[in-house]
Amino acid sequence: MIDVDGVTCRYGDVVAVDDVTLTVPDGEFLVVAGANGSGKTTLVRTFNGLVTPDEGTVRANGTPVADDLVAARTAVGMVFQDPRDQLVSATVGADVAFGPENLGLTRREIDRRVDHALDAVNMAGREDDRIAALSGGERERIAVAGALAMEPDHLVLDEPFAGLDEPARRSVIDRLRGLHRAGTSVVVVTHDLRDVLALADRVLGLANGRIAVDAPPSAAVDRLPALDVRVPGRFEADGDSGAPADGDAEATADDSAAGSAAGRKRDR
Repeated sequence: MIDVDGVTCRYGDVVAVDDVTLTVPDGEFLVVAGANGSGKTTLVRTFNGLVTPDEGTVRANGTPVADDLVAARTAVGMVFQDPRDQLVSATVGADVAFGPENLGLTRREIDRRVDHALDAVNMAGREDDRIAALSGGERERIAVAGALAMEPDHLVLDEPFAGLDEPARRSVIDRLRGLHRAGTSVVVVTHDLRDVLALADRVLGLANGRIAVDAPPSAAVDRLPALDVRVPGRFEADGDSGAPADGDAEATADDSAAGSAAGRKRDR
C-alpha cells in the first residue's frame, strides 16, 4: 500500500503538489490524469523518493519513504516517460539486471529475476540484444522489465504510451493488464485515456497540484473534461481484447494549450 499524507512539493515559489492525501491499495489500477502543470509527475515521484516532499509524509508498505529509500524503490517500481532516461547498459540482459545487482542478490537470483521480467514483457531470449538497436516499443518494454526485475508491489508508469506506434501500445497495455490481474498495483500517469480508462479501478484527476477528481471511471468521465483532460467518446469496462470502443475520441490532453511555461515548470 502507498499512503500519501498531507504532501506538498514546491519548486521555488511554484507549488507543484498542494496538500495531497491519498492511498493506493494493494492490487489497484489507478490512473492519474490532468493537464500539463497539474502536478502528476511530481506527485508519483514522491512514491519512491525520487522527489522529497517539502511537507507531509509518504509511506510504501507502511515504511516512511524518507527512512529507507532502498526499501521504497524495491516496493515501488518506476518507469519514466522516456525509457532512455533509465536504460543504463549496452545490452538488454545487463540493463534488466542492473537494479537487482544493486540489491546485492546472488547471481542465480539475479538471473531468475531477469528471465522472469523479460518473459513478462515478451522479450525472453533477447538478453544479448543491444539497446541501441531496439525499437521505441521494445525499449519501453525493457524499461518495464527493469522495474519488474526489482519485484515491486507497485508499478508506476509516467506517460508509457508516448511515442509508441499502435502495435507497441497494444503490447504494453496487454502487459499492464496481465500484471494487474497477477496482483501488482499499477499507477499510470497519462494524458491518453483511450486505452487505460477501461482498465482502471479508480481515476485521480489533478488540477493546480490538488485532487479535483477521485472516483471510479464511470463517475470520473463526466468531470475530467473540466480539467482539460479528454476522455473516450464512449466508456466501456475492460474486456479481454483491450480495444477502445468504436468512435472513441483521441484521449490526449491539449498540450499546446495547457503547456504554458509556468505549467511546464510546475509539473517537473
